[in-house]
Amino acid sequence: MTAGSPRPLASAAEVAEAGEDDDLIVWAAQGMRPGVRAWALGDAVAVASPGASRRDRLAVRGSTACALPLVRHALAEAGPTYRPLGDAELVRAVSAGVEGMTEAVGFSWMVTRSAPPPPPPPLPPRPESAGGGAAGWLGPDADPEIAALLAGANPSSYAVPGIDRVSRWAGVRDASGALVAVAADAWSAPTVGLMAGVATAAPARGRGLAERVCRFVTRALVAEHGRSALMVDDGNDSAIRLYERLGYARRRVAALAPAGTRGERATMGSLSSGGC
Repeated sequence: MTAGSPRPLASAAEVAEAGEDDDLIVWAAQGMRPGVRAWALGDAVAVASPGASRRDRLAVRGSTACALPLVRHALAEAGPTYRPLGDAELVRAVSAGVEGMTEAVGFSWMVTRSAPPPPPPPLPPRPESAGGGAAGWLGPDADPEIAALLAGANPSSYAVPGIDRVSRWAGVRDASGALVAVAADAWSAPTVGLMAGVATAAPARGRGLAERVCRFVTRALVAEHGRSALMVDDGNDSAIRLYERLGYARRRVAALAPAGTRGERATMGSLSSGGC
């Protein structure tokens, strides 16, 4: 094949090699489960992953010169519902040459390959928090409680009970037995676990319960998958600080969406991709 002709990648190992084991690319490949497609062109890799964290995502990496024609090829092959996702600078550069997409929306991808460090010494317990339990995995019978907690504390969560590939939930209960904090193992890939659906009941905030449940889930995902990742809004400073305490490194990413899903954008002229 010539450098200008995208080549398909058939296995998770091929994707990892072509993408230099990039966390985001490897996660999007989802072990190359049915429906996932991937291609390489020059130094660029693109992975079309249906229903990854509730979206048809097109994860991409590489230079703009190679990524732009590869994204165009992948969208033509996979369909217009796929949303290009990758490093913020790359996605914003690519957006100028992809018709029918909204402007890039930025957020952060965070990842760790290490189990979280030990927690700091606990503060003296407040009377209302005394007796709170350790974090642990919840059974299916807790789904209604999880759904109620998310509805009040994180109604925009992509992870909710009963959604395909939201595998399991961890939680913390207070002294009365009420569920007060949760986090999910959701859309995990064989070598990249994903934590999602983090929420703490409003009356229980400020007690370190979110950190407790996130520490538990992160430790489990790193042990089982080799690394743990998550997505977080750039403006959520308190959550980002929490994840950094747990050892996560922050990476600024962005995503495009089909026009009409988050507002129209002006049609932009074709961007020359240069040589690849």
